[in-house]
Amino acid sequence: MKTQTTRSESDSFGSVEIESGALWGAQSQRSLDNFSIGQQTFPPEFIYAFALVKKAAAKVNCDLRLLDKERANLIYQACDEILAGQHPRQFPLSVWQTGSGTQTNMNLNEVIANRGNQIAGAELGDKQPLHPNDHVNLSQSSNDVFPTVMHVTTATLLAKKLFPAIATLKSTLGQKAADFSKEIKIGRTHLMDATPITLGEEFRAFYAQINYVEDKVTQASHDLEQLAIGGTAVGNGMNSHVEWADRMASEITKLSGYSFRRATNFSSQMASHDALTCLHGQLNLLATALYKLGSDIRLMNSGPRCGLSEISIPENEAGSSIMPGKVNPTQVEALTMVCLKVIGNNTAVTMANSQGQFQLNVFKPLMIHLTIESIDLLADAINSFEKHCLKGVHANAEKLRQNLDQSLMLVTALSPEIGYDVAEKIAKHAHKQGTTLRQAAIELNLLSAEEFDAMVIPENMLGPGQILE
Repeated sequence: MKTQTTRSESDSFGSVEIESGALWGAQSQRSLDNFSIGQQTFPPEFIYAFALVKKAAAKVNCDLRLLDKERANLIYQACDEILAGQHPRQFPLSVWQTGSGTQTNMNLNEVIANRGNQIAGAELGDKQPLHPNDHVNLSQSSNDVFPTVMHVTTATLLAKKLFPAIATLKSTLGQKAADFSKEIKIGRTHLMDATPITLGEEFRAFYAQINYVEDKVTQASHDLEQLAIGGTAVGNGMNSHVEWADRMASEITKLSGYSFRRATNFSSQMASHDALTCLHGQLNLLATALYKLGSDIRLMNSGPRCGLSEISIPENEAGSSIMPGKVNPTQVEALTMVCLKVIGNNTAVTMANSQGQFQLNVFKPLMIHLTIESIDLLADAINSFEKHCLKGVHANAEKLRQNLDQSLMLVTALSPEIGYDVAEKIAKHAHKQGTTLRQAAIELNLLSAEEFDAMVIPENMLGPGQILE
């Protein structure tokens, strides 16, 4: 029964009650009633991209004389309000809805139509002068507009959030590599002592790995430039103008500031989302690189007295409710948890992309939800880790030297001079007796102290062209 706090709107299924002040309409309300699943809704960035595409559609439809200027202007105004951050509560639909995203598309159509009609002086639900399907959704289908918004949103988030975060991380890694360029330490392979390297070398390796992954993400992002818009329901463009797709790509490029073009094949962009899946695969690669970085930082920082303690990281907060004075590598833990979440998301995105039966993939909301989540989490975690941990890392020079002096793998410097077998005899004797390599060589009458000191110089063991002065 209608009350003072609701209004009636109707669709092909009949009447439905809607909050009196809500800008959404009957189809949005039915989605709210039928899909009360979880608490995940589409974030503002996705809604903004949707409004941008709807604004572009109104402009192109007007230019093609499919929509009159008065109606187009009403759509512009409503979309501009959404893009300005107004009406944030008008997009409450769950991510867990129809797999084509039709209900969210209609949510945008209804809100834009109702708000445009308000501006024109009409009542909510009048559907005049703007109709959500006939005017706001003109020349479109959910099947082509939703994947278009998926690409626009992802490209925008990469440019505004992830790439700047990676750039900052790389800058700090590069600075640390320079700062630690003369800090010699023992290397480790198989988690066991190996030959010397510098701490700077380790950080240069971190930099190189992140730089490589950044290139891969960038390459994958270019595939997002192809847009499904123009395919309408099944990829053949029924009910759209012959110039519609090209004009839409041009207008979206103009409004967003990012480069887009019509898809070479609309059906492929609607029945599967290979570009997004490939992109998320590179986000997965980034997660593995960040996990390796964080894990190494955590291990090098372990201690402070009974671990490696080769570096120290900032002490940001208490680490234990029972052990006074304990400080933990919390930023690393947050970063690595995010990495595992992204790796899990990648599995879901991969499976979702395999489910494109015939002309439509019906896992679109899941795929874009997880992609947005992965980008947001990675960008935020990178920024937090860089600011609260990496930037404050400093070398524990005394501990590095102590570990270096105690390492048995300095014996590698002897192999070219006395042979592998003799060098191995020295290393095993030192390990068994608990002595230094120098003492073992002397005890075995294999080298004099002077000969050993001339051969085993850690500064000369850093590889060709890397002898420290």
